[in-house]
Amino acid sequence: MKWSWKLTRLAGIDVHVHATFFILVAWIALSHWRIEGSLDAVIGGVSFILALFACVVLHELGHALMARRYGIATRHITLLPIGGVAMLERMPDDPKQEIAVALAGPAVNLVIALGLWSWLAGSNALVPLDQISLTGGPFLERLMVVNLILAVFNLLPAFPMDGGRVLRAALALQLDRNRATQLAARIGQGLALWLGLIGLLYNPFLIFIALFVWIGAAGEAGMEQTKSTLSGATVDRAMLTDYQVLSPDDLLSRAIELTLAGSQKAFPVLMNEAVIGVLTQTALLKGLQSRGEQAPVGDWMQREVVSADIGEPLDKLLERLQGCDCSLLSVTEGGRLAGIVDLDNIMELIRIENALRERQGRGRMKPGV
Repeated sequence: MKWSWKLTRLAGIDVHVHATFFILVAWIALSHWRIEGSLDAVIGGVSFILALFACVVLHELGHALMARRYGIATRHITLLPIGGVAMLERMPDDPKQEIAVALAGPAVNLVIALGLWSWLAGSNALVPLDQISLTGGPFLERLMVVNLILAVFNLLPAFPMDGGRVLRAALALQLDRNRATQLAARIGQGLALWLGLIGLLYNPFLIFIALFVWIGAAGEAGMEQTKSTLSGATVDRAMLTDYQVLSPDDLLSRAIELTLAGSQKAFPVLMNEAVIGVLTQTALLKGLQSRGEQAPVGDWMQREVVSADIGEPLDKLLERLQGCDCSLLSVTEGGRLAGIVDLDNIMELIRIENALRERQGRGRMKPGV
């Protein structure tokens, strides 16, 4: 994710922080200064938000470690002002495994809350809950309450919360995954409408949550529909076989000619019929700005080449394309280059398949003669 920096590494997983997170920290500091006007209040407020987001990291780590049990790696965890995101390579296809992965995060928050409660109860430090707020009350007890809130909030049956994934997985025990996702998304959007209405009447902040839920549900439904459309298709269905290539000794001026002559934006770079790199449009522009059109392609090509076998399932390839920092994949057949594929090719195929399905659907609805 752009504008993110590596913060640390936990259990073999990089933890990143997004630049916008520091806006939240600054806002918290300013709010406490304006309310209480003391450095102690600022330090207390910032310390609490950092402790809260440490719990968020542990929440996401819970998802990641449970996914690892099922052979699913996590690319990284990123902290955002609205929470954390564990970028799993994929969600489990088995509904029972998906339920376990989804529940692992809230379970971590409950364990943290229980641990804090045990500590506070054992030291006779608990105070009545009516004396607790997000900005006032004992530090550890506030952290305990917030962890309980996080667990409950994440269990709401709506995407992108964990409860939405639990609902989808439960429905998938009886329905196919796409139908289960569409139904879970509609339920989530119904919840979003209800939250929005409550927000209009009582708390405007709920309107923001409603929008977040609505967009998350729509995104999950669209993603699953895409996977369903590609189900059964292989890479050869979407690959380009009419394409241009470069050699490492070609000049960037040659790449300019090919770019302007067609619609291809990235070019495989070949040496002795083997793909040794890819010249992306971004790299081409950087090379032109730095050294001009007489610079050799080999100096600016991306050397990490990602390839796919011609028979690889297309939905799995889409997951790889979305997860890697690559604009083009080389397609091989028997070890030889057979074509290229990029995200634009796949999205074009999806649009075509959806158009054909809509036509078939209208044909089935026509009355018989």
